[in-house]
Amino acid sequence: MSHILEKLSSAFDAAQKEGDLLFFPSTVVKHQDEKVVYEIRLCPALQNKPTLPTPDFAPQELHEKKKEDPFSPPYNPHLHVGDIRDEESGTEYAVLLNKYSVVPQHFLLITKEFASQASPLSPSDLVQTYLLLAAGRKARTPLFAFYNCGDISGASQHHKHLQFLPLDDEDEDGPPIEHLARSVKLETPDRPFTLPVSYANHVFRFPDRLYALSAEQLEPILASAFISLLDLVFSTIRHDSTYPSNRPSYNVVLTLEHMHLIPRRQESHVLAETGDELSVNALGFAGMLLVKSERELEAVKKEGVSKILRGVGLESVHEIQVLGTAAEARDEDV
Repeated sequence: MSHILEKLSSAFDAAQKEGDLLFFPSTVVKHQDEKVVYEIRLCPALQNKPTLPTPDFAPQELHEKKKEDPFSPPYNPHLHVGDIRDEESGTEYAVLLNKYSVVPQHFLLITKEFASQASPLSPSDLVQTYLLLAAGRKARTPLFAFYNCGDISGASQHHKHLQFLPLDDEDEDGPPIEHLARSVKLETPDRPFTLPVSYANHVFRFPDRLYALSAEQLEPILASAFISLLDLVFSTIRHDSTYPSNRPSYNVVLTLEHMHLIPRRQESHVLAETGDELSVNALGFAGMLLVKSERELEAVKKEGVSKILRGVGLESVHEIQVLGTAAEARDEDV
């Protein structure tokens, strides 16, 4: 993994110089809402970037989209940083720089063989993602990863890809939501928990020093955590009788210490003040929102980030789920 991270800086500079990567400068405004200090990134240049349509993840549409897949080889040599292979499963991945970058060295982990962005993360996806995060820690270039799953998750491409963002020195412990997650005191550390925010969320805290384990040791821990959180996502969705009829969508945020899964109800939020449609993906639930104008920025601050995230997320039914888990445990003891 270290060879990938070592190449990121020079590859980013070269790709930008060649014109194969477009970098949009931005400024970050800190804004506290409830218990989270959100980072709202203002990037006026994005007003000129064409808006991609939300992908349709229906099977027949996926078949057609494979023909125009921007993540299929041959890769642009200036965006292609390197390759990774999961030894256990044989799954192969490519690491590509994000062609449209607001944050320098934003990169993607892409399955070489086509897989749908509506499919859950596999054990090999999870392991290779976590190994990259661990390598970032070792190289003192901290990262976090995120995944937008499904057609109302904020995903922009059909081909399965995880995304990685480097962290600033002051935020090297993780994105804004991670500070809240770390503050939660757990009575049962090996079970999922929820954060005290406005929307439904499911979080798992990893064992201490998980980053020191081998790929073989990581796989059962990561896979078990993901399955337990995904079960809770589906449970939350089932409790919403008005949930859209399309396939369930959710976001994933992955750090060295936590895995977060957030069920989604809609892809974007219409700002009350301006009528602008604000697209929200996993970054919003990591505590990072992107706006294109001062007008949008002020509208977001006025409306409140927590209200916006609740608008695209679901109502928490954590208490009901806890009661259900307790009842199941009592039944097993009988």
